Amino acid sequence: MQSATTFNMVSSTLSNLEREDHSRDAAFNKAMHGKSAQARGGIAAMFSKGSDAKKAAVDEYFKHWDNKPAADETDEQRAARTAEYATLTRHYYNLATDLYEYGWGQSFHFCRFSTGEPFYQAIARHEHYLAHSMGIKEGMKVLDVGCGVGGPAREIAKFTGAHITGLNNNDYQIERATHYAAKEGLSNQLDFVKGDFMQMSFEDNTFDAVYAIEATVHAPTLEGIYSEIFRVLKPGGIFGVYEWLMTDEYDNSNLHHREIRLGIEQGDGISNMCKVSEALDAIKAAGFELLRNEDLADRPDPSPWYWPLSGELRYIQSVGDIFTIVRMTTWGRTIAHNLAGFLEMVKLAPAGTKKTADSLALAADCLVAGGREKLFTPMYLMVGRKPAQ
Repeated sequence: MQSATTFNMVSSTLSNLEREDHSRDAAFNKAMHGKSAQARGGIAAMFSKGSDAKKAAVDEYFKHWDNKPAADETDEQRAARTAEYATLTRHYYNLATDLYEYGWGQSFHFCRFSTGEPFYQAIARHEHYLAHSMGIKEGMKVLDVGCGVGGPAREIAKFTGAHITGLNNNDYQIERATHYAAKEGLSNQLDFVKGDFMQMSFEDNTFDAVYAIEATVHAPTLEGIYSEIFRVLKPGGIFGVYEWLMTDEYDNSNLHHREIRLGIEQGDGISNMCKVSEALDAIKAAGFELLRNEDLADRPDPSPWYWPLSGELRYIQSVGDIFTIVRMTTWGRTIAHNLAGFLEMVKLAPAGTKKTADSLALAADCLVAGGREKLFTPMYLMVGRKPAQ
C-alpha cells in the first residue's frame, strides 16, 4: 500500500502531460496484461495477455533491432534508440517480465556465488551486500530506482528495517510489486510509484539513501540519471549502484566486441551501454564524492556470475538449483523456444512470445561471452555521497 505522504508528494508535482502519459500507459497495461498481475507469475501469467496489445508491444520494441546487425549499425540508429529510451524500456518489460519470473525469479539481477550457496540465497546476499555497503539502517527513507517487481526492495526492507519507495515506469511491474508486498505483509514498509527516472517527481532532498540494481543502464545518459538521483538525495545522503557496463577492455572498432554489446542491448532493453571509465566520469560529474568503486565480477569467486546462463551444472550447489538453472541452459532455452512456438500455434500464448524468448536467449549467450572475455560486467559497484553542504 502506498503511503499517503509519498502519494501526495508525487501527485502534487505531476504535470498534466505526465498525467496524460500515465493514463495512456495504464490503458495499454490493462489491454495487454488484464488481471494477470494477480496471477502466480511466470508462464501462468502469459496465458492471459491481450493479443493485439502484445503484438503492438512486440512491433514497437523490435523495430529498433530487426535487420540492424552490429556490422551495419549506425550512430543514427543508436541515437534513435536512446531518444526513445522510456518507451523502449517500458515495452521491453511488458514483454520480458513474465519470462524473467519464470526463468530467474523476482529479483532481476545477477550476483556472486560462494561454495555451498544456493542460487536464491546468493541473490539475497548480493542485495544485502549493497545495503550494507551503503549503510542503510532502520528508519531511513530509501529510493529504489528501477525496482522491477520489487524483489530487492522486499529483501532490503526486511534486512534493514528501512522504508523503501520503488520507482518504475512500467505499470505491470508496479502492480506485481504491490501484489507481492501485500502478500508478504510489507505494504506499510514499501510503496511503488510510477515515473521516469530521468525526471523524477520527488522534491529535492527527499531521501536518506538511493540505490539502483542493474537498472540505470536503461538511462539515455548516466550523468543525467546520476544527477537526478543527486537532486532527490538529502545532503550527506548515500547512493549505491550495481551498474551494467562494458569494461575498458571493450574496443568499439572490434566487430566481435560490438556484436556482444548489441546482443546484450537487444535482449535486455538497453539503448546504449557505456564503459566503466564513462560511468566513473558520470558519477563524479553529477556531484557525488565517490567513496568506493569496484568491479565485483573480478573477485576470485569459486564460480563465475554468469554460470546459471552458461549451464555449467558442475557449479550447482543445491537440489533446488537444478530446477532453476536447468531452465537457463541451452537445453532449457531450446525447450522454452519450442514450447513458446507451440503455445502460439494453438493460440494459448499471444504472437510474439517466441520472438521475445529467442531475444532473451541471444542476450544470455552474449552475456556469457562478455563475461568470459572480460568485456562486460553486470556488477560494477559504485558508492557515492552527496556533500553535506
